[in-house]
Amino acid sequence: DAGRTMGDIVDQVRQVSQLITEISNASGEQSTGIGQIGDAVSQLDQVTQQNAALVEESAAAAESLRIQADSLARTVATFRL
Repeated sequence: DAGRTMGDIVDQVRQVSQLITEISNASGEQSTGIGQIGDAVSQLDQVTQQNAALVEESAAAAESLRIQADSLARTVATFRL
């Protein structure tokens, strides 16, 4: 009876050890996934900043073109008969 009890304890220790290994592996996979998510968020942030800079440049170029168009319209208006 004591031998069977010891055998049961050994089996349960093995099961617990296996569960701990599985938990450890899952934690490692989650850590890797979280790292990948962090990298993706960082890349999105970089692209967002680049897009914001491009929008500012486009707005400045559009304003410059508007000023030039106004100037051209005034210049052409002086030649109208």
